[in-house]
Amino acid sequence: MMVRKMVQLFFAVIGVVLGYSFSPALFHSLHITQPPFSSRWFGAVLGGSVFVLCTFWLVNYVTTLIKWTEDKLQKTPLADILGGTVGMVIGLLVAYLFAPAIRVIPVVGLSVQFFVSLLLAYLGLRIGFTKREDLLSLFAGKLSSREKDKDKDKKNLKAGEAKLLDTSVIIDGRIADLVQTGFLDGVLVIPSFVLEELQHIADSSDVLKRNRGRRGLDVLNRIQKELKVKVQVHEVDFDDIQEVDSKLVRLAKQMRGKVVTNDFNLNKVCELQGVPVLNINDLANALKPIVLPGEELSVQVIKDGKEYNQGVAYLDDGTMIVIEGGREYIGGKLDVLVTSVLQTSAGRMIFAKPKLLEKAL
Repeated sequence: MMVRKMVQLFFAVIGVVLGYSFSPALFHSLHITQPPFSSRWFGAVLGGSVFVLCTFWLVNYVTTLIKWTEDKLQKTPLADILGGTVGMVIGLLVAYLFAPAIRVIPVVGLSVQFFVSLLLAYLGLRIGFTKREDLLSLFAGKLSSREKDKDKDKKNLKAGEAKLLDTSVIIDGRIADLVQTGFLDGVLVIPSFVLEELQHIADSSDVLKRNRGRRGLDVLNRIQKELKVKVQVHEVDFDDIQEVDSKLVRLAKQMRGKVVTNDFNLNKVCELQGVPVLNINDLANALKPIVLPGEELSVQVIKDGKEYNQGVAYLDDGTMIVIEGGREYIGGKLDVLVTSVLQTSAGRMIFAKPKLLEKAL
């Protein structure tokens, strides 16, 4: 409806202008020396009325043409439109430069100028469309020196130099302390899909998840601003993969880097696919005080275990101690003897039995 009104208004304005401009000559050719009203204003009203009447059968064709053009433009990629437009403008500028020389040609000067303008505009449109990528890159300019340096650094990373951080190790927070000590060298790479997952967690409606996500963002901010280590945010994604862990493994293969995590399952996936992995939990377990079978420990029994008559206690560093026959001592202090130690990437677990039971035997 709006297009129809605009078309009708356009024709009405054209009719008024033409009537106002040519009405004196029209009345003179009809030998009307004294028209009933002012010849120009009467001609403007007459011309506007005639053109408005014409729009009743022209407006449908014009609006159809406009809608067809609009549909074509919406379906055409923006790069094609920009390239064609830039090429056409350049063609018209060239035609404008040649116009003074063409216009002086006797008789056919104006006709030749019009034809040359149309030809150069068409040629510019076609060349701009086919060479759109070159034109857009020319007008966009070259990459800034900073972006070039980043791209150069990404390409020149040696095997194992890139350390790719996953979401769990960022939220954990210990990575910042580890970097500060200088034990983790190379370049820390944070993929964009990891950042997106971290942002999604920080925006969660669940309070616990939201706090964990915000803590991860704070850790990244500390690493980038406070610690003297190279950090790269790698803008990459794999549309054919949904899982963030799988994307991380593929990127590590491409960059020949190492995955830094504390996720037990991701650790196993990396090992199966031959990707080097640095597990923070493995490092923490390696640094824990060694407890050997036969040693005595004084612990606080917290709860019962999964098996019958078991009790569970914890060391100060969070290591779980499973006490056979310790269920009856829940809530109290107990001296135990270590029977065995199980250490995996998921953590360390100590099995023990009450020292009183050993004395009784």
